[in-house]
Amino acid sequence: MFCVYVLYSGKYDKIYIGYTSNLEARLLSHNKLGNKGWTIKYRPWELIHSESFETKKDAMTREKELKSYRGRVWIRQLITGL
Repeated sequence: MFCVYVLYSGKYDKIYIGYTSNLEARLLSHNKLGNKGWTIKYRPWELIHSESFETKKDAMTREKELKSYRGRVWIRQLITGL
């Protein structure tokens, strides 16, 4: 099982979109354990959306959709509704 997720950093108004096979571990990495990469600069991250998929290919396809212009517009609308 794979999960596509959207993180939001309210402090910096940043969005991060990714996929993983272990969402709990990935969130912990983004918020505490990771010591390199883009996301460590914009902590703390809040999980605002996630979707589950049977295959990695399906998850990667959805991740790409969310990273498109239309996907980011949808995510911004999701954030303003929080």
